[in-house]
Amino acid sequence: MDYEPLERDFYMTGAVETARRLLGMLLVRRADEGCTSGVIVEAEAYAGHSDAACHSYKKPGPVQNHRTNVMFGSGGFAYVYCIYGMHRCFNVVTNMPGYPEVVLLRALEPVDGIDLMRTRRGVFDLKKLCSGPGKICKAFGITAADYGADLCGDELFIARGEVVADEAVATTPRINVDYAGEAGAYPYRFVIRDSRFLSTRKFLRR
Repeated sequence: MDYEPLERDFYMTGAVETARRLLGMLLVRRADEGCTSGVIVEAEAYAGHSDAACHSYKKPGPVQNHRTNVMFGSGGFAYVYCIYGMHRCFNVVTNMPGYPEVVLLRALEPVDGIDLMRTRRGVFDLKKLCSGPGKICKAFGITAADYGADLCGDELFIARGEVVADEAVATTPRINVDYAGEAGAYPYRFVIRDSRFLSTRKFLRR
């Protein structure tokens, strides 16, 4: 578990490129309870001002106390928000300051700290521990307090993993963004096609 965080430069390109490169990397969380990690097998890009599915769509810049403010800064920070009043979603801010883009982590293959993840989630099935954005946050103990966390630090970060070949990757529309009109069909979801740990196999063809 001798993981090192990716350098800031990794995050300074657009969300679409970064989402693809995140496949095979490891999300790592070090806490008093122990270390948890998992291989990123599914990620979605949200491409800023021009993307109607993105929280920063048409927003000119930061607004006092608004949840999207961290998106307008440098890449390599955490954007954590709540959905349905109960579940947290963990996103990676990408691109240069002023280009508010993020990548949502949708599913991981658990690696380290599996027993701790099971305790936090109350779930035993390995395939279901991190098979969705809210599940990832609960399994990794990610809360609202992690909003704005520097992913180049040593507590919550992404570490280099295995390079995933292009032929092993599928791109699809994103999940549950039908409200975004034309943007709902953008092929901004990247998955390791044959992974058993995806949040859903929707849009995937065998």
